[in-house]
Amino acid sequence: MHIPPRVLTVAGSDSGGGAGIQADLKTMLALGTHGMSVLTAVTAQNSLGVQGAWELPAEAVRAQFRSVVDDIGVEAVKTGMLSSAELVETVAELLAGVSAPVVVDPVGVSKHGDPLLAASALDAVRGKLLPTATVATPNLDEVAQLTGVHVRDEAGMRRAAAAVLEFGPRWVLIKGGHLPAGAGDSAVDLLTDGTEEHWLRAPRYDNRHTHGTGCTLASALAARLAKGDTVVRAAAAAKEYVTGALAAGFRLGAGIGPVDHGWRLRGER
Repeated sequence: MHIPPRVLTVAGSDSGGGAGIQADLKTMLALGTHGMSVLTAVTAQNSLGVQGAWELPAEAVRAQFRSVVDDIGVEAVKTGMLSSAELVETVAELLAGVSAPVVVDPVGVSKHGDPLLAASALDAVRGKLLPTATVATPNLDEVAQLTGVHVRDEAGMRRAAAAVLEFGPRWVLIKGGHLPAGAGDSAVDLLTDGTEEHWLRAPRYDNRHTHGTGCTLASALAARLAKGDTVVRAAAAAKEYVTGALAAGFRLGAGIGPVDHGWRLRGER
């Protein structure tokens, strides 16, 4: 009997289906793993933005985590929206007892600019959550929020990576998709552990179907780690997957559409 690798996402729900838990589980399925979830918050969300968010109690988050991990087990964990200091600290404590690789996506704002992390939680992310990470995957806005480093070019990505690594993750993947338009024709990310550097480049697609890119990349990375890839191989495979999902993104609603998590299943580019 084939048992797929088990990957757990600890994140919020996106009712529109493009990001959050929904994007994570779609990505995990597309990459041949069994996705499981610990829900941290419920959002009312669509292509236009986040209309409301309701955090779950820490007790509920802890109970979901223990239920899954103690019975089914995990081979990788991915974290996303953890809206408060209490939830960040709760999840960090739970992750400290897990030997599987952990991908921390330090979600700060939605694609539409809606805040998803309280300012009072930043210290907990820096001091408690990031030290549990095998790989942290901040975008440039999250880098600025966490470190005060504002990136405008590739040289700045090196400074950003160094600043994030000071908080304790073993690797950091700085996502450069938000670099100014004049910074190059490719979407470039920097993966580094402070010793070796890997620049991941892909075509930059000029479309608005970008909702869920961060969640998707982090989930793809976790899925590949669960399948036994090294961090470097997992990051390259995750970049390739999210690039294809961006290229195949589609319009839903009147605002920002989602990436297409099922593009590979249909052989689309």
